[in-house]
Amino acid sequence: MIAIREKNKNAMRKLLSLLLLFGLWSCQGQQKKAAQPAEEEVAAVSYPVTKTDAEWRAELTDLEYYILRRAGTETPFSSELLEVKEAGTFVCAACQTPLFKSEHKFDSGTGWPSFDREIEGNVAYDVDYKIGYKRTEEHCATCGGHLGHVFDDGPRQTTGKRHCINGAALDFIPASE
Repeated sequence: MIAIREKNKNAMRKLLSLLLLFGLWSCQGQQKKAAQPAEEEVAAVSYPVTKTDAEWRAELTDLEYYILRRAGTETPFSSELLEVKEAGTFVCAACQTPLFKSEHKFDSGTGWPSFDREIEGNVAYDVDYKIGYKRTEEHCATCGGHLGHVFDDGPRQTTGKRHCINGAALDFIPASE
């Protein structure tokens, strides 16, 4: 009788372990799928600069491609542009469209370059539910490259906005050039 109970307990443990593993695997699969928009979604919006996926892959670094073309996110505090404080313009790494001015950059403490405003007309916006709640996603208005997101928790003395941007989506052009 005790041996049968032990067998049932072991079988139940195995079943629960398998269910748990399956649950974790399916959640991770959904997360990965959401982080990479389908080609149809990317191609649905038309931008002045359009290239094939192969052309983008050839022109961009792996990280730039992941951020700009697959809507990825870089590791916080990893961007060389985080500490840039000199006068200049931050441009799209894919098409060189001017997006943000250094005078509007501030330290948000989040680990990503942050700005309180964009260069008007050069940034496009969309709604993103990829992590389960509504966020405003930012794109380069010229090539459609994913930049980051904008939030309403920026400096109150200016715009109140925090444009939280992936540094890999940007190049910096000093004012002296």
